[in-house]
Amino acid sequence: MTAELHGTRVALLATDGVERIELEQPRGALHGAGARTEVIALHTGEINARQMDIDPAGTLTVDRTAAEASADDYDALLLPGGAMNPDQLRTDPDAVGFAREFMRTGKPVAAICHGPLTLVEAEVVRGRRLTSWPSIRTDLRNAGAEVVEEEVVIDGNLVTTRGPDDLPAFCAALVAQLARARTPQFA
Repeated sequence: MTAELHGTRVALLATDGVERIELEQPRGALHGAGARTEVIALHTGEINARQMDIDPAGTLTVDRTAAEASADDYDALLLPGGAMNPDQLRTDPDAVGFAREFMRTGKPVAAICHGPLTLVEAEVVRGRRLTSWPSIRTDLRNAGAEVVEEEVVIDGNLVTTRGPDDLPAFCAALVAQLARARTPQFA
């Protein structure tokens, strides 16, 4: 384990229907770099994960609800996908407000696959360059985003990727982006 992210706290905003690998693989990369993570969900207890949006993939323990969480408590936000997960998050005012708060602070925000849908609802993608799962690209364009077909896209504080196949590159970019965010601008 490296310590480049020691002391960094990352919120993982997810709920029932989250694509397990899209939460677990980045979480593992973050932990491996020394960061701490917390699952922020719509309800307490556990959330039900999925594999390929269809098959049950166990449960994940919730650390806090979106209603209890604040961007002030974290250094970064991760929005994993799965089709059902962001579809539920985008209808919850607390979850949408939490994502909006992160984008407005300029802290790193990372979104995978369908994850950017929560950012669409938060009205924070206009003029941003990003990538996503193909089926939501029209939604992103209609919200004013520039959508590109690339493995990983970094636009300021926003890091996005298309889906599970891109997770190795995404995880490396996420850790690097968080390490850069910890570096003082003026040495």
